Amino acid sequence: SLIRYQNASSLQTWTLVPSIMSNMLNPDAIFSNNEMSLSNIEIYGFDYDYTLVFYSKHLHTLIFNAARDLLINEHRVSKINGIAIQGLSVVPDEEVIAMYDGSHVPLEQMSDFYGKSSQGNTMKQFMDIFSLPEMTLLSCVNEYFLKNNIDYEPVHLYKDVKDSIRDVHIKGIMYRAIEADIEKYICYAEQTRAVLAKLADHGKKMFLITNSPSSFVDKGMKFIVGKDWRDLFDVVIVQAEKPNFFNDKRRPFRKVNERGVLLWDKIHKLQKGQIYKQGNLYEFLKLTGWRGSKVLYFGDHIYSDLADLTLKHGWRTGAIIPELRSEIKIMNTEKYIQTMTWLQTLTGLLEHMQVHRDSDSQMILEEWKKERKEMREMNRNFFNAQFGSIFRTDENPTYFLRRLSRFADIYMASLSCLLNYEPDYTFYPRRTPLQHELPGWSDQLCTGTFRIPFLQETFQIK
Repeated sequence: SLIRYQNASSLQTWTLVPSIMSNMLNPDAIFSNNEMSLSNIEIYGFDYDYTLVFYSKHLHTLIFNAARDLLINEHRVSKINGIAIQGLSVVPDEEVIAMYDGSHVPLEQMSDFYGKSSQGNTMKQFMDIFSLPEMTLLSCVNEYFLKNNIDYEPVHLYKDVKDSIRDVHIKGIMYRAIEADIEKYICYAEQTRAVLAKLADHGKKMFLITNSPSSFVDKGMKFIVGKDWRDLFDVVIVQAEKPNFFNDKRRPFRKVNERGVLLWDKIHKLQKGQIYKQGNLYEFLKLTGWRGSKVLYFGDHIYSDLADLTLKHGWRTGAIIPELRSEIKIMNTEKYIQTMTWLQTLTGLLEHMQVHRDSDSQMILEEWKKERKEMREMNRNFFNAQFGSIFRTDENPTYFLRRLSRFADIYMASLSCLLNYEPDYTFYPRRTPLQHELPGWSDQLCTGTFRIPFLQETFQIK
């Protein structure tokens, strides 16, 4: 057993790690779940927040502070200023298992695509970057009550926090603050204009569907794209109320004039250069004729932006995942590659050597299991000490990744990744080995077979 261990360690040091280090992933690549050729895409659609525009971390603080004040002043929750720095503790696995009678979450306790359920109390799915202030505020209030021995009803507390976060948006607090100091909150990126201009130059039609209000979108787009931003879009729809926009057939489109006033004339055509409010996808399809797989829509929310479009309407979908770039950079570090390679090697040793039942072998196996547990913890901490990677929990894909694989044809860190590909480029998904096929970790060594978008290939595809 020890000889196998030493041989495996030597193989990793001298062969596997150097091979993987020479084929690092490109953080600005586009990754595909399904085969898709851009030559078949005639119309490109976009969400606004965290798709066309990205925000600085100041926005999280703004939303948190505004929601906290609403929670105190309107929901009469005890004063909680400053508690975020007191530290929040992770609930041990044993306590979670005891609380829920195991690690399995029954389906009826899971909220649906949009965080709602008719089954009563459910587990909330936090699915986008706008959820970060909500999660933080909920954790902080919970921590405050626990430390001060204040009795409370968790369901009612969550409702108050959720309502406070919602009011920050609905009452316009967030929008007004961003408009008043746009350079503080919006991360300027001229690549957004470069992407839109490239698509326009190749004769692609483009549209924008967002839940944000007209003046807010107009000021933001003027900042990141220019005063002529509307000239790039064939259709612009604001306050769409997604995901209801994709399912409700009753709400009509209304035109918004230059002063932001809503006009009540019946809409017979969606005109370029105009801004429309609300409406629904069925009317949109009727007025534009933009149907099926010739449409590619980009958004950051797997459910609200992408699920209905791919399941019900056959559009192609692209997910924008800002965290992807930082995770790939971590995966490209020598320390991560060493840890991950040895973890996989050690797991293989455990699998093959467990048949030896003598006491010496069993003692060695227990040492290996202990080492493996430490390595798995180290691997999670590379990404996030509390939650690990958003894409994988140890060997298994996260729930987020399972949904991403189902509802997004392609995914990338930002729209700027499109600049690295020609408009007729075809994306081919890697053949991911199933459990009864060849081992998956070795595919890192087979770049020609599995078409991983490595750094040194990039960008010969320009």
